[in-house]
Amino acid sequence: MWHPIYVTESVDLPNFKIPHAEKIEWMIETNGWALEPVPADTTTVPPQPRYSYTIGMPECHAFPEIIVFGLAPIAIKGLIDLVVEQIVGGVEIPRNVPLTGLLDNDLRCIFSPVDLDSHAKFFDTAIKWHRGGSFEVLQFVWPDRNGWLPNESGFDQTLKIVQPLIGTFV
Repeated sequence: MWHPIYVTESVDLPNFKIPHAEKIEWMIETNGWALEPVPADTTTVPPQPRYSYTIGMPECHAFPEIIVFGLAPIAIKGLIDLVVEQIVGGVEIPRNVPLTGLLDNDLRCIFSPVDLDSHAKFFDTAIKWHRGGSFEVLQFVWPDRNGWLPNESGFDQTLKIVQPLIGTFV
């Protein structure tokens, strides 16, 4: 039979708080790159959806940093792991071209270049980590459940707020 456990005395737990920059460095040392999740901001008009971006990809894999909007950080980590697997395998990932094979069911995605000067507000931690130096960023653009990409007329318009397009599509 299950019995609840009651704590009858105060227990001092260790303090696991470390400075944010040290967490980023630890992730880069451990994984080769870090993922910086940013929560949604509902105080802006329109609200800014949650997003995550990488830090350290250029140094580790000679590939631009990647930003993904609207998905949970754990899902984005899985996507980035797939991208890294392709890069390490020697696959060249083109820009602004719909790609199949990365996502399940042959769904398409696009890696679209981001103008860092215009969208620096999204990359505070990466800018600090790169010490203000320039670096490239690609937006990983994912499809709706019907396979349409945000720049296509069939795309589910209710998802546009979840996945704003900051990449430059040509």
